Amino acid sequence: MKLKGQKQEGSEGREGAKGKMTLSLALVALISAFGSSFQYGYNVSVINSPAPYMQDFYNRTYLDRTGVPMDSGFQTLLWSLTVSMFPLGGLFGSLMVWPLVNNCGRKGTLLINNLFSIAAAILMGTSELAKTFEVIIFSRVIMGIFAGLASNVVPMFLGEMSPKNLRGAVGVVPQFFITIGILVAQILGLNSILGNAKGWPVLLALTGIPSLIQLLTLPFFPESPRYLLIQKGNEEQARRALQRLRGWEDVDDEIEEMYQEDRSEKEEGQFSVLSLCTFRGLRWQLISIIVMMMGQQLSGVNGVFYYADRIFESAGVDSSSIQYVTVSTGAINVVMTMLAIFIVESLGRRILLLAGFLLCSASCAVLTLALNLQSTVSWMSYLSIACVIIYIIGHAIGPSPIPSVMITEMFLQSSRPAAFMVGGSVHWLSNFTVGLVFLYMEAGLGPYSFLIFCAICIATMLYIFFIVPETKNKTFMEINRIMAKRNKVEIQESKE
Repeated sequence: MKLKGQKQEGSEGREGAKGKMTLSLALVALISAFGSSFQYGYNVSVINSPAPYMQDFYNRTYLDRTGVPMDSGFQTLLWSLTVSMFPLGGLFGSLMVWPLVNNCGRKGTLLINNLFSIAAAILMGTSELAKTFEVIIFSRVIMGIFAGLASNVVPMFLGEMSPKNLRGAVGVVPQFFITIGILVAQILGLNSILGNAKGWPVLLALTGIPSLIQLLTLPFFPESPRYLLIQKGNEEQARRALQRLRGWEDVDDEIEEMYQEDRSEKEEGQFSVLSLCTFRGLRWQLISIIVMMMGQQLSGVNGVFYYADRIFESAGVDSSSIQYVTVSTGAINVVMTMLAIFIVESLGRRILLLAGFLLCSASCAVLTLALNLQSTVSWMSYLSIACVIIYIIGHAIGPSPIPSVMITEMFLQSSRPAAFMVGGSVHWLSNFTVGLVFLYMEAGLGPYSFLIFCAICIATMLYIFFIVPETKNKTFMEINRIMAKRNKVEIQESKE
């Protein structure tokens, strides 16, 4: 061990050079995030604006087939299926992460995944011509599978490729592209652009274009060096991939660190989800990602976005202008996530998570008060707009981008695919639950439903404060040692 320590001291000068953002790393981050994460965001938001025109199409199609108009209960069911099939598909996609990334690699999985998106885009784009709304609902499941895989594989792929001092910043890039996807869908969904009776099939079909670009460009970039070395046992390919990503020849230190990780893990072998859930040495890591992923989705972010239109309406915003105000909230989301990319390496992960959940809990509490007093105190409606904006800022700097970065960092190579599968499943299951339950919560509790979100934010914040360590600028092995103490287990390092 001492020998390794001396080696690290002697290579401090090189360590600085290693941490630079090279063109190769920047391009692979942009291509994989644009081709995958962007579309996840785009499809979250794309059916909001054209909803009335799509429902009208459902009605017309049903009338043409049966000769009788669709009753409102059946229409509500069809529309809620159209919306909720996306997170349900996301859950199926998450369940495919572990087998696909272990057998096809990270890059291979992203390339295969594009086929789901292109198929769904073609089906949705031609649904009106084919006079079938069932195809749209089916395509939403396929798009969900695509998003479920993308939301897990892209952070894993980029986290394994990045040097330790850039891992947080590069890890936030997928979330940044998710917010850009949401914003682009909001802009293209404006009535004056594609959110109208003629434009909505084009709006839905556009999702295939980023996939096509990724399919044509990603093959020219390297696979994850950690996957090549630790799982494929191919040091030569891993070395070449690292040299290309780092922009220089001497990558011995990182190769050595990977071997060290590999030796430490040899005892356990590849983890399945079941063995991950029963293995004592990863107990706190697993609980932490489940808490962070549930906190991220159950903190009410979808509820706030859903409520935003009505909050703006009650604040006196003209109904024709509401969609433009919604676009501006999407823009705030993009700007704040971009800020997180620049500050995550200087402030660290914990501070952003704690500050984010604190802002979210405070704005949920004040929003409850403001919504209740809106009819009696005139300026309360402006306070509720401020609360929505503060909530979006809080979520964008911490709870949205950081949990997937933490999954990459808290698990080693053998357990990471299974951990992403668990984290992804929790993410999509929670997302699906909020979508399903929020309408009933709102009907029963009204503004008080935000107090439940407030309590979830506070509980998640307290857990992070007491349990989750700072992982900034640490190697995967260093993080593993910190967590081993918490799990009260010994790490196998004697073979070094």
